[in-house]
Amino acid sequence: MNLPFLLQGVVNTTETAVMIENEMGTIQEVADMNMLDMAFKGGWIMIVLAVLSVICIYIFFERLFIIKKANKEDPSFMDRIKDYMHSGDIKTALNYSRSVDTPSARMIEKGISRLGRPINDVQVAIENVGNIEVAKLEKGLPVMATIAAGAPMIGFLGTVIGMVRAFFAMANAGSGNIDITLLSGGIYEAMITTVGGLLVGIIAMFAYNYLVMLVDRVVNKMESRTMDFMDLLNEPLKK
Repeated sequence: MNLPFLLQGVVNTTETAVMIENEMGTIQEVADMNMLDMAFKGGWIMIVLAVLSVICIYIFFERLFIIKKANKEDPSFMDRIKDYMHSGDIKTALNYSRSVDTPSARMIEKGISRLGRPINDVQVAIENVGNIEVAKLEKGLPVMATIAAGAPMIGFLGTVIGMVRAFFAMANAGSGNIDITLLSGGIYEAMITTVGGLLVGIIAMFAYNYLVMLVDRVVNKMESRTMDFMDLLNEPLKK
């Protein structure tokens, strides 16, 4: 048996195992890179996207609280208004509508305060209040829509800047000195800013559409209360 040959084979096998282990460790280190590390690679564009995401989150939760509060209303609200008005207790109906802090109640309050005037004037007054209330509910939503549309574009701007940096580094290095390390910074910035911009834009888009859906529900309830009140005013004419 050739002992030196066997020993040489063992040494070669050991060296191969060590090389494979080192390669696996390098791959594991790359795989373990977290989102924060990737964000730092994106450059100053990621700071802009982070600011936009904070603004979007703040508007979302602030509007969510306001809209859900506006949507909460006593189901018996209109029944009590009808009872007060049928009994001729207009002052109590006015005070009750003032005590209910919702857009629908403020519209009804305006309608009650205009009693005695032509029906068209009462309806116009209610609609004017309704428009103001809807504008209050939609406050901040245009900013979210702008972020949803603008964040991906800012990410694409970072992509272009990163690619320009990469090609600039290639041009300065010369044809014989091109190294992947020269290009890695620009490529990182190009790819990561695209991901960041798309991520912020997608989240902002879904958040915006969800808030719009909630606002539509409140508007539908406001329209329903307006129709009920106008029918109430027209009831004496039907007798």
